[in-house]
Amino acid sequence: MKLRLCVGAVLFCTAAIAAAAEQVERSEVLTMGTKAGFQEARYADDGSLRVHYEFNDRGRGPKYDAEYRVAADGGVDTMTNKGIDYFKAAVDENYKRAGKTFHWKNSSEDETRTVEGPAFYLSLNGMPEEFVLLTRALLHAPDHRLAILPAGEARIEKLTELKVKGKPGAKKVALYAIHGLDLTPSFIWLDDQQRFFASYSSWSSLVREGYADVLPTLAKTQEAQEKQQSEQRAKTLTEMLVRPLLIRNVRAFDPATGNTVEDAAVLVDKGRIVSVGKASDVAAPAGADTLDGGGKFLMPGLWDMHVHLFGPADGVLDIAGGVTTVRDLANNPPVLAERIKAIESNRDIGPRVIKAGIIDGPGPFAGPTKALADNEADAQRIVDEYAASGHEQIKIYSSIKPELMPAIARMAHAKGLRVSGHVPAYMTAQQFVENGADEIQHINMLMLNFLFDKVQDTRTPARFTSIGEYGAGIDLGSPAVRDFVALLKRRDIVVDPTLSTFEDMFLGRPGLPGPGYAAIQTRLPLSWQRNIKSGSGGLPIKPGQEAAYRDGYQRMIDFVGLLYRSGVRIVSGTDGSSGLQLQRELELYVSAGIPPKDVLRIATYDSAAVMKRDKEYGRVAPGYVADLILVDGDPTMNMADIRKVRTVIRGDRRYDSAKLFSAIGIAPSP
Repeated sequence: MKLRLCVGAVLFCTAAIAAAAEQVERSEVLTMGTKAGFQEARYADDGSLRVHYEFNDRGRGPKYDAEYRVAADGGVDTMTNKGIDYFKAAVDENYKRAGKTFHWKNSSEDETRTVEGPAFYLSLNGMPEEFVLLTRALLHAPDHRLAILPAGEARIEKLTELKVKGKPGAKKVALYAIHGLDLTPSFIWLDDQQRFFASYSSWSSLVREGYADVLPTLAKTQEAQEKQQSEQRAKTLTEMLVRPLLIRNVRAFDPATGNTVEDAAVLVDKGRIVSVGKASDVAAPAGADTLDGGGKFLMPGLWDMHVHLFGPADGVLDIAGGVTTVRDLANNPPVLAERIKAIESNRDIGPRVIKAGIIDGPGPFAGPTKALADNEADAQRIVDEYAASGHEQIKIYSSIKPELMPAIARMAHAKGLRVSGHVPAYMTAQQFVENGADEIQHINMLMLNFLFDKVQDTRTPARFTSIGEYGAGIDLGSPAVRDFVALLKRRDIVVDPTLSTFEDMFLGRPGLPGPGYAAIQTRLPLSWQRNIKSGSGGLPIKPGQEAAYRDGYQRMIDFVGLLYRSGVRIVSGTDGSSGLQLQRELELYVSAGIPPKDVLRIATYDSAAVMKRDKEYGRVAPGYVADLILVDGDPTMNMADIRKVRTVIRGDRRYDSAKLFSAIGIAPSP
């Protein structure tokens, strides 16, 4: 029967044989539940693998085509990868293994190594399927460990198994944790054939096509593992202050007054400051604990007014770096709410969190959120939901229709919420302010006000590249700029510059990283160091444009200095890794001409004032919440000393900064 069928349908049989020789696996990229891209992996019987991967993130996002040849031992013999990276720079990477010799070449590396024993090369611009290859190689390796090239070591452990069912049928899947590549373990789900099934996060996930509905089940299991690790860290690294604490032998700095008290003592009880003064004037009650500050600099905990608290290590990193309060400017609301509960109940380590909710318009460049409004009814529903769930601010994003923005501002203000955001596409910053905004995120959004004749659609990376191409030509002394800055001052508009998030973007290029992480690079995990050294976070600068981009970035810094001198309120924000990056943000404010004492006030008392918390936070004064950091140095003289945080007190909790950093694989500050 089968023979007669094949003789009668030769073409059909040939196609069937070809299909049997190639296994095709297709997965979807889902950002907040919305499809944003895909990965297609084609495995052939001869050990070759072809992978295509792409996703769209507001006009950004990579597009890769790679070919691998997988060896019998699970390692990779050859690899080529071509395409474009997240910022659309060209990618052309190759790798080859011959015995003990490994060679690879990419935009910033051209190396040959001889390695004794098993090793695995991780591409500079690797895609998710390469992580699957690493997982399989680790599972076959002795002790489930492998040397990683260019540097490091990884190990794997199997955590649990599940049975799930999707449209294509039932699957048995397993959750694995890979250690050594990041601040916390990297999780991946494989099926019982060791094929990719999913990689989950609350923000963006990749899952086998047809199985998106099982992501909540995977999430529950994976998050339980993450919570267990977080709770163990909190239990081990948190010291609860159950008795009054006298901090003596310190130099106490109060940002509101700019005064520093030498040989000071500060008494803390029940999470608040009881008294501050000369050591001889501050008495401790019977049974109080004592902390000898060793002559160090005591000041309020730092505020980062632009974060996205996603990663499981973010909270630990923030506290380790002296950041005791953050404002989250876009997140998955239910996930963030649970994270805050865990932190406040001491089941996790992290800063105090102020919630701001994002709202965007639908379309191909929409932000990664479900809060999309195309009309006033949608906007009202979203604003009401944010107000009811404890959000204090609305962040308007780039795809909102300009004509809808004033209505959103009215709705938010009626609920007592602040209004900030990116300036929507086809709208100027001046119009954004005149139509009800209280604050603007990112200094480039202000500069685009003077480039409206060159770029109006700011939903795409043009909002960055136009600054590189034309920003240096903005005359900060012109009447147009002076009038605009006067408007900001008159309306009491707050600016959240995030200078640090642009530094490596504008100054980094392949093989030549920007200076953003120079001071701390060697403290970071080896995988982070490699990415920093590569300069891969930079915009695709065309030959001959380096000077223009450098000058455009300098104009951003100069603009921040102009805002300060003009009396416009500034808040400290990073839009990045707060515990590592906020310190650089503050250094950049100093380079803009802001005196160090004023920079410290911006990052504490002034930020608290913007969020109407300056009566309780941001000072070293009686009655204030005891969010305090002990610094080995004097950042009023040298802002780089702000990296030397030794002790952090967050109300009724005390932390050793060095131990927190070490717990997530970062070397403590020297």
